[in-house]
Amino acid sequence: MTSATITPGRTARALRSTGARRHYITLVIVLVVLFFTPFIAPQTTMAVLIRTLIIALMAIGWNLMSGYAGMFSFGHAVFFGIGAYTDAVLLTRFGISPWLSMFVGAALAAGVGLLITYLCLKYRLTGSYFALATFAFAQMFLLVSMNLPFVNKTEGINIPLLPNESWALMQFAPDSPVYFWIPLVLVGGAIAITIAFISARSGQFAQAIRDDPTAAESLGINLMRYRLIPVAISCAITAVAGVYYVQYYLFIAPEQAFGLQVTTNGIVPAVIGGMSTLWGPLIGAALIGPLSAGIANIVRNPPPVLAFVKGLNGLDVAVYSALLIAIVVFLPKGIYGSIRERVRR
Repeated sequence: MTSATITPGRTARALRSTGARRHYITLVIVLVVLFFTPFIAPQTTMAVLIRTLIIALMAIGWNLMSGYAGMFSFGHAVFFGIGAYTDAVLLTRFGISPWLSMFVGAALAAGVGLLITYLCLKYRLTGSYFALATFAFAQMFLLVSMNLPFVNKTEGINIPLLPNESWALMQFAPDSPVYFWIPLVLVGGAIAITIAFISARSGQFAQAIRDDPTAAESLGINLMRYRLIPVAISCAITAVAGVYYVQYYLFIAPEQAFGLQVTTNGIVPAVIGGMSTLWGPLIGAALIGPLSAGIANIVRNPPPVLAFVKGLNGLDVAVYSALLIAIVVFLPKGIYGSIRERVRR
């Protein structure tokens, strides 16, 4: 092949392909290393690690829409709650396996997300107006679920505890490592989907629209189409996190499904780790998950020097806020994003 046949387009595709292969190799190594965690970590920490993986899955989903596509969402609790209630209702009322509920919940959440985003974009609600609109939808879903008899209103739905283990119904012994491996595989799958998306033409177009929608439109890029694609993927991933949350905790109620804390669980790790980065949400979740558990433990059983914080609700939010301020001031691109930029320099 002569130099005359090498075009900028081919060069860019080759670079993206090489970068994607490196990310896939890194992902496999990370998954293999983490696979052995249940055999190494103390059993008392497994609940924290599993919750961390659920948070990571939510952050990865949120980052696709808000980081790579540039549509900041304050309403991802909607999609988490749709997945959670889809699983709870299908399992308790119809005996449908949670594995199938993941696909159903993902499809429903993607459909709702597409509808909400389409309406917002159609009426030119972008930037802060889009964020406020998504927050309003989350509050609407919270209020509806609190008054809807079909989902037991504020009482929520309890998942029956089985006497024996069941792969079909995703219930195992309390100390089973499978409870860790399932969300680990889900997180790995979500990262793989993200790699494929940002390496594909649709991902490149979505990022171009995020950076300069006017220039992107002048090049013939369909703004609506390439904004909606990452929205659908993002909502589907978040719904899968909701399904697994229900299967692990065996309970869901309006506040656990659509509450503000749910959306925060997706936003904070991605922002702290680094928005618009592949590994940022995972790194942020690795920090936030144990931190949240540690704060909760301090509130319940504080040491003598911190006796004044016992039973203090909202301490975790205060700590998150302080941490976010520090990250914005000293690491404006997040932990991973800032480190990556310094290494490149």
